[in-house]
Amino acid sequence: MATYYGTYGQKVQYLASDPSDPQIGQVWYNSTSAVLKVRSVTTSGTYSSGGNLNTARSSLGGVGSQTASLGMGGYSVPTGYIANTESYNGSSWTTVNSMGTARGIFASGGTQASAFIAGGFAGGPHPTPAGVLTEEWNGTSWSGGGTMNTNRLWNCGSGTQTAGIIFSGGNPTIGISTTATEEYDGTTWTNGGNMNTSRITGGRAGDGTQTATLGWGGTTFPAGTEITSSESYNGTSWTTTSSLNTARNFGMSGAGTQTAALAMGGSDGSGRLDATEIWNGTSWTNDPASLITTVANMAGAGTQTTALIFGGSNPSNTPITTTQEYNGPGVATTKTVTVS
Repeated sequence: MATYYGTYGQKVQYLASDPSDPQIGQVWYNSTSAVLKVRSVTTSGTYSSGGNLNTARSSLGGVGSQTASLGMGGYSVPTGYIANTESYNGSSWTTVNSMGTARGIFASGGTQASAFIAGGFAGGPHPTPAGVLTEEWNGTSWSGGGTMNTNRLWNCGSGTQTAGIIFSGGNPTIGISTTATEEYDGTTWTNGGNMNTSRITGGRAGDGTQTATLGWGGTTFPAGTEITSSESYNGTSWTTTSSLNTARNFGMSGAGTQTAALAMGGSDGSGRLDATEIWNGTSWTNDPASLITTVANMAGAGTQTTALIFGGSNPSNTPITTTQEYNGPGVATTKTVTVS
């Protein structure tokens, strides 16, 4: 009979506790819990529950990482659009100083310590003044920034506070989706290259830069058609890339960079999606991982392998407080080996 030692040339370690720094492929027996364990890497992503927001909201903004995020603004019931801001440390949310203007469905970029928001909707008749307003976060409080050239809402953003970019969205003045791109230097917005396909409610690589970002999906407006189109920006012009596998819009969340991005949730027009897609710089592939709770109009942040989504609305369009954390394929994990 073949043995582990005979096959691999080493004995299974007999330990009272798990090793502090296990290596991929390492196998050991934990005598305290009486189980056999192995260190491996995940082959698909997984979602787990994180700490709940203090204020339920949808159509909010989000920046940062899985352990250091910022969520701001959005729509709450019965208040309407809010200016409330919250900070996440990987386990719980803390309420911090509010934005200057209550608003939702806007673009955001930066980090938990240095962020910006631009555009959006503050309620009331169109055009709303919030559609051209920028605010900057310094880690403690919000202050006013430069005025955008194009009034818009449902737009996307990435980059940093001093080298930011926004694109797509709907122009409330003329009632159609736009291809317009604007770049921010921390003071002034200037026009960049136009997208090839106009869209609202699309996804974006939140960790992208002003010269290397990615936008995808969304809806053409006023036609209201969900699209699979994906585009890459090089600081001058947009190039159409391989498309999403599933057309999606309605507040899907995005994370990652131009070459390693993540599309989560959204809607295909007939209902909310719990599906996730992974971008490798060339094409999109479906991840078997499903959201724990089907949600839309939520915020997202993080990288392709360690991301999170938070807030949003449930199938009844009620704002929620839920946070879901995503760990992608290739993440080191310890598994218990079961035998029968």
